[in-house]
Formats: sequence, C-alpha cells, structure tokens
Amino acid sequence: MNALATIHVAKKQLGLDDDTYRALLKRVTGKTSAGVMSDSERVRVVEALRQRGFNPAKRGLEGPFARKIVALWIAAWNLGVVPDRADAALAGFVRRQTDIDHTRWLVEAAQADKVIQALKARMARDAGVDWHVGPDTPGWARNPKAKVAVAQWRIVHPSTGSGGIDFAAFKAFVEGHAFNPLPRIKPREWDGITKRLGVEVRRVKALGNAAAVHRAARG
Repeated sequence: MNALATIHVAKKQLGLDDDTYRALLKRVTGKTSAGVMSDSERVRVVEALRQRGFNPAKRGLEGPFARKIVALWIAAWNLGVVPDRADAALAGFVRRQTDIDHTRWLVEAAQADKVIQALKARMARDAGVDWHVGPDTPGWARNPKAKVAVAQWRIVHPSTGSGGIDFAAFKAFVEGHAFNPLPRIKPREWDGITKRLGVEVRRVKALGNAAAVHRAARG
C-alpha cells in the first residue's frame, strides 16, 4: 500500500470527518488534498495520523526502493554478513541508518541510497564482494548477483593464491544449477545459485565460530 492509499485507510479507520481531515492535512503540509502532495509530504501526514492513533496493518516491506534493499539484505544474509534475514532485522538496520521506522516510508532517493551503500560497504568489508566494474570485466560478472556468488565461492572454497578462485570449478557449479551457460545466466538463476551457496557459507561460518569458541575454551 502506498502512502496515498494509507492516508485514506487511516481517515476511515480514525473516523475523521472531511473538515477535520482537511484541517489536519493543511496543518501538516499547508495543502488540503493528499492527491497534490509530494511523497515526502504524504509520509509526514501518515506519521501525523499514526500519532492520532492510526494503526496500519503490518505487511511486508514496501516502498519504491524496498525491492532493491530487500535483495541486498538477503544477499548479505547469504554471505553470512547479517545473522537474520527477517524483515524486522532489516527494518532495524534501516532505522539505524536513516531514523526512519520502516522501509515502506523510505521514499527519498538520498535516504534509500544511504541504506544501499551501507549494505554494499558491509558486504565488501566483511565478505570480500568486489563491486568494481572495469572495461575488462566480463559481461556475466557485471551482474551484482554474480559478484555475490563469486564472493560466496571464495568463502566456501578459499584459494591459496592471491585471492582468485578456481574458475573452472566455479563455472561448473554455476552451470550445474542454471539453465544457461555462464555468459547468459539470467538474474533469477543467480538468485537460486546464491541461495544454494548461502547454505554452504552459513555452514562454513558456523563451523568456524564453533572452532573459535573451542579454542577460547581451551585457553
């Protein structure tokens, strides 16, 4: 549900008559019609309605930037960077970055970009995702989901070299879980690949954490 629809639901839920409703709109934004407001003005109206007792039904994450942010959050989970893939955990991350309670109210591009860049930086720092795209980067490797898969592969199959991977083994794994050869793999296929590798990443990290606890216990 977008902010405009939410305003109309709130008006009905709170039983506001037309005069009271328009007086609230004017007080909050200087306008008497939600239909002519900007997205940020509508968000302010929703917050004012919540202060009056509006209780929106809890739904999945929404908003113009939610899909990309959710995809990055799940990628971070599949890299073992965040411990919880739940919407509530993501909402907490968004709140810490922007002071906004929920991604459904995240309507400003600058605020959304702050969340996106923070997630990408964390994945680069904690899981080695290389987001760089240069003139020599192969076409398949320009896909952000492919970059996540490469980083996952490094975690599950650490190289003894200078940070590279056994490309033949990686290619065989990827093509074994896709319908197309590597250069033509579609985004949805990368979703399945990163999900499968995510299971292995979490297993490897859990074993590593258990070993660290054991070493600490032995002193």
